[in-house]
Amino acid sequence: MAQIPLERIRNIGISAHIDSGKTTLTERILFYTGRIHAIHEVRGKDGVGAKMDSMDLEREKGITIQSAATYCVWKGSKEDREDYNINIIDTPGHVDFTIEVERALRVLDGAILVLDSGKGVQSQSITVDRQMKRYGVPRIAFVNKMDNPGANYDRVAAMLKEKLQHHPVKLQVPMGAEDKFVGIIDPIEGKAFFFDGENGEIIREEAVPAEYAEQTKQARADIVQAVADVDDQLAEKFLADEPISHAELRAAVRRATIALKMTPVMCGSAFRNKGVQLLLDGVLNFLPSPPEVVNEAHDQTKNEEKLVVEHDFNKPFVGLAFKLQQDKYGQLTYFRIYQGKIAAGDTIINTSNQLRKVRVPRMFRMHSDEREEIAEARAGDIVALYGIEASSGETFTDGKINVTMTSMHVPAAVISLAVAPKDRAGETNFSKALNRFTKEDPTFRVHQDEESAQTIISGMGELHLEIYMERMKREYGCEVIAGKPQVAYRETILQRGEFAYTHKKQTGGSGQFARVCGFVEPLPSDSVETYEFVDEIVGGSIPREFIPACDKGFKEAIKKGSLIGFPVVGVRCTINDGLHHAVDSSEQAFKTAALMGFREGYAAAKPTILEPIMKVEVEAPSEFQGSVVGQVNQRRGVIMETSNADGNVTVLAEVPLNTMFGYSTDLRSATQGKGNFTMEFAKYQPVPKNEQEEMIKKHKEKLAAEAGQRK
Repeated sequence: MAQIPLERIRNIGISAHIDSGKTTLTERILFYTGRIHAIHEVRGKDGVGAKMDSMDLEREKGITIQSAATYCVWKGSKEDREDYNINIIDTPGHVDFTIEVERALRVLDGAILVLDSGKGVQSQSITVDRQMKRYGVPRIAFVNKMDNPGANYDRVAAMLKEKLQHHPVKLQVPMGAEDKFVGIIDPIEGKAFFFDGENGEIIREEAVPAEYAEQTKQARADIVQAVADVDDQLAEKFLADEPISHAELRAAVRRATIALKMTPVMCGSAFRNKGVQLLLDGVLNFLPSPPEVVNEAHDQTKNEEKLVVEHDFNKPFVGLAFKLQQDKYGQLTYFRIYQGKIAAGDTIINTSNQLRKVRVPRMFRMHSDEREEIAEARAGDIVALYGIEASSGETFTDGKINVTMTSMHVPAAVISLAVAPKDRAGETNFSKALNRFTKEDPTFRVHQDEESAQTIISGMGELHLEIYMERMKREYGCEVIAGKPQVAYRETILQRGEFAYTHKKQTGGSGQFARVCGFVEPLPSDSVETYEFVDEIVGGSIPREFIPACDKGFKEAIKKGSLIGFPVVGVRCTINDGLHHAVDSSEQAFKTAALMGFREGYAAAKPTILEPIMKVEVEAPSEFQGSVVGQVNQRRGVIMETSNADGNVTVLAEVPLNTMFGYSTDLRSATQGKGNFTMEFAKYQPVPKNEQEEMIKKHKEKLAAEAGQRK
């Protein structure tokens, strides 16, 4: 398989909103490509579960928690009949595991965006699409569940334009919908496809039924016109009114898709085994092979100058570690190889981490939790290496070049919990588990609270932390007790605040002296930075060697704001004057003066508390609309949008995270168990004044109690 030419390799991911059918679709792809010999459902009654959901927890909860990699072989069109190698990563839909989607998209060349035919573009579809845009990943939209009540292919394609600003082009005509969905027409070829056999494995190709003839003709004309809008080569033929062959039209769709100018829209029902084989043909026809994607690295020997890494086997090796996984044999590190080749026994160098050399003991192709050992891997491949110590996002080379690939975007944690092992005997395993999980998942963070000496874990949501605590119990035999969830508040300032602080300390021997003057002010609201340091010292009032100490002092000060002890964000600290002493000034003195000066300026700059606001999407039968809206309002939520379709209401709202604890229980009881919701972080915004006062009062009481205990 390593010998398959690069042009016949596709590296794709399958992403979507939760419960759109990603894992079911992957299961069908594996079945039709002969990778598995029996289909198992995600929540199947046979107790086996889908192939790609290999964790017990995934099978129990019926959700994907970790992205899983596999590969399969699919034959090309009738013209070439060559084998194509498709590497697939099935990603979670739940927002709490968003890093799994993030890192998969970072290393993939193309993607399938799965959409529910009845619900269309949902909140998590928007998030996934944003991630695809961030990494410039071309995608095919697959409208799944065409057999479900309320299925509407045209409406979902329209939503791609309205909600995601895509240029959607419908490449298929469904024959019927809901329980009358029988097959699919390809208007480019002018053929109808039916899926026979117990599992839809026999594809019957027929002439287009008479009742669809006009619609098919119109659909082809629409495709030509829509693609001509974004592809110059096709536009010339279209405007000259020249005939356009099937091959020319396909080539134009491919060019426009890879250039991110359009999104091909296809349809089917993975659960009913219809349309999956045509989607696989679409992957080969319209998504890029590795050489068609430009990948850039930063040359560390030339001041991080950009450099294109080429999918050339004969050039120096460059690979990116994008995912870590621990199993009973040790650590598996998933790699995407961008340039050159690698063989078991080779020595590679970690360029992101002080040029540490490591030897590659063994190498595998992954098929979910199974592995097949291989001797060599080449540019364009996705493989797993055993025994390589790495962290997510680190670059490895063979030492002939010193480059690093851009890493992935890691979102900030929004929720924390104090955790401790239930008994002393579990402490070693507790530390081992935390150490492993933080390496595996960059969004799972652990720190020690200095004052309470508690271990605090932070993550993307309640489910995220719950899964890790459950994994500690199952994989490490360590039961954990958790405190009350703690929201990740932030502090900031609303105006400019001046400071002029003198730090003086006289003890035996040399004393300490430093004076720092300047101001703190809010950063612009669109700034991506959370802290900025500006040095406006002229005339040497603070010697140059002490300027970095002032920066350090400010950085120390913003770790804990004075209102409720949370980090301070969105501040610019400027120093413009000061004093020093020839003997008594030191780095430590200036660091302390800057820290105390910041507190002085902070108090004068109208400090305020920020809270994380979540984007919440609630779905329930229409008769419960009043209860759903009422509950959101009670939780200080702001309703952004309400829509009704097929007897269901969907409410999109922005709600403070602090009020969302216990919401799932309340929603279930208000909707007779029929309501469900998803939520993800949207932004930070100031806490209402009365609540701020209450929070500050509680914080002061807590500090006073701790001070009393110390006495």
